[in-house]
Amino acid sequence: MTGTPHTDILRSPLGRARGLGSARAGSHHWWGQRLTAMALVPLTLWFIFSVIHLSGASHQIVIDWLSSPFTLALMLVLIVATFHHLQLGVQVVIEDYVHDERTKMGAVLAVKALSVLLALICIVCVLKIGL
Repeated sequence: MTGTPHTDILRSPLGRARGLGSARAGSHHWWGQRLTAMALVPLTLWFIFSVIHLSGASHQIVIDWLSSPFTLALMLVLIVATFHHLQLGVQVVIEDYVHDERTKMGAVLAVKALSVLLALICIVCVLKIGL
């Protein structure tokens, strides 16, 4: 007989699952979703209120509004939080419902790349108008 006996055969399924280690690997992702969601509530309300307030305003008034450093900063934070939240949420859906590992990895990478690309486009547009 070589080596030590394999004691895993004596464990129950629950015991084997517990032996896999901590399930804390997803807590960073979970917190990211919750924090972006909490940030998006006031930012979205601010944006909706601003759009309603600016309805019917001239083009120059909207440009002047967006040129304010405070408004520009809030708009950039809204863009970053929106696309980060979107990417995190779609990633969870892909991880839950796509079972082929290669397809899952490709889809997650595509969503991340598309989110970064769209966020950068929005940021450039806002900066071009606001600066």
